Amino acid sequence: MAGTDHVGVGDGTVALIPWEQLNAEEILEFVLRCRDHLRPWEPERPPSHYSLAGQEEALARYRSARESGLEFIFGIRAHDAGLAGRVALTGVARGPFLNANLGYCVAPESCSRGVATGAVKLATRHAFEVLGLHRVQAAVMPRNGPSLRVLDKAGFRREGHALRYLKIAGEWEDHDLFALLADEALVAEGERCGRS
Repeated sequence: MAGTDHVGVGDGTVALIPWEQLNAEEILEFVLRCRDHLRPWEPERPPSHYSLAGQEEALARYRSARESGLEFIFGIRAHDAGLAGRVALTGVARGPFLNANLGYCVAPESCSRGVATGAVKLATRHAFEVLGLHRVQAAVMPRNGPSLRVLDKAGFRREGHALRYLKIAGEWEDHDLFALLADEALVAEGERCGRS
């Protein structure tokens, strides 16, 4: 994705900005603003995660992972405002798998506005059209209704249920598993264009 890519949602536009184009101060502001909102849905974080030095270190680690082709993270800008969220393609596998794991989060003020759905659609388009992947998968706690709706609206299908899959907020949590294949995304895109 050269530069930015965007999709219209609701009353504005969602754009993805490559994470390395953001600065650590802006990322830290987002992390601090969303800390309480995201706490029930994320792994426990060390205190350094909430510091400028910690975000600078994380950004440096990310740049190395991106250069290696292992992960692609984007900031989400929405409705001509500041950083509204983050969407990531991680654990990128090549060879016969051609797969990535999808993760995303949005700030509380961006919830229920189509922001996460728009960002997920853009990230999966990037995975298929730019990275040449065959599959994108996601895991969501069954009690996270808003996130389940995002995946449904983005065309993902449920593949199963994993017991005690990830340690979230200090507890091993079950997750429902979802996936979207490149050819499924093409069909969905064609159907949307046919309705226009």
